[in-house]
Amino acid sequence: MDFRLFLNNKTRIDADDVVKLRREVFDDMIVSLAEADGVFALNDQIEDTCLEWRQFFVESMVDYCVNQAKPHGYVSATNAGWLKDRISKDGHVKSCTELELLVKIIERAHSVPETLASFALSEVAHAVIEGNGALMDNSALTPGVIGKPEAQMIRRIMYGVGADGQVKISQAEVEVLFDLNDRTSEADNHPEWNDVFVKAVAAYLMMAAGYASLSRQEALRRESWLDEEAESDVAGLLSRTLSSFGELMRNGDWSQAFQDETAANNETWRQRNREDELDMIAAEPVTQSEAMWLSERIGRDGVLHENEKALLAYINQEADHIDPALKPLIEKVA
Repeated sequence: MDFRLFLNNKTRIDADDVVKLRREVFDDMIVSLAEADGVFALNDQIEDTCLEWRQFFVESMVDYCVNQAKPHGYVSATNAGWLKDRISKDGHVKSCTELELLVKIIERAHSVPETLASFALSEVAHAVIEGNGALMDNSALTPGVIGKPEAQMIRRIMYGVGADGQVKISQAEVEVLFDLNDRTSEADNHPEWNDVFVKAVAAYLMMAAGYASLSRQEALRRESWLDEEAESDVAGLLSRTLSSFGELMRNGDWSQAFQDETAANNETWRQRNREDELDMIAAEPVTQSEAMWLSERIGRDGVLHENEKALLAYINQEADHIDPALKPLIEKVA
């Protein structure tokens, strides 16, 4: 869809234009691939935009990537590849708006391909090391130093995958954290980075065997069954209700304030759930394979960094059982 023609080939997008676009895109409560491509094309072509546009851009693209394809809430490898192609230039995310979109999708989805979360982390790491990149639009970066905004962005990515309340952290993501820690170990990093690093790596080690996420295939099977069993009168009532609510959404009057407040409340509860879950990691042991991996990874650059000492001390205090393979390192910080 060519939204440039829809907006009479304007060179600036203002708040009134966003209201028109909302009505057009959300008219049938479905963001199609054509509409998603059209919104992306508009975002690429017009530089003079407003805050309302950036909010609409992120909201509509999250809706397309997370909610439209079945099973709802699961980002497929195809959609993840499409997203990376659209938000990247020369291998990196183009702006902070696209990075915010990427992180929002990770936060809202029940599951995303591991490559998507690793890509997001790598972009933050690139911005930290090089002092430029997608974060530059919103914050002044000091090359080689992890500030509070960067630490908070990393926290969102690490704890974002799992809108069902479960923290799912992969080894690939943890490897990015270790690489970033190695390269900034002597820097004046914000204290929040220490907490993010320690808790995220500990969560990977002590929760990896404690939760198995539902696959896309199983979620699709269950969703198809629910669709078949749903009674038509209930579906009709829900459709009419959503249609009425959608009309209010498209008008763009009070809806944005309502969405912002709801999103803030949801994020508060998600954060509380993540914190509660991290408090329960003591129930999981550190296995032999995990202990051997951690011993090799910590010693890879020949230096035991302060964050790594803090990690070992945390594991020693919180883990229910620690394999003997990790004991020599534990004894160094005991």
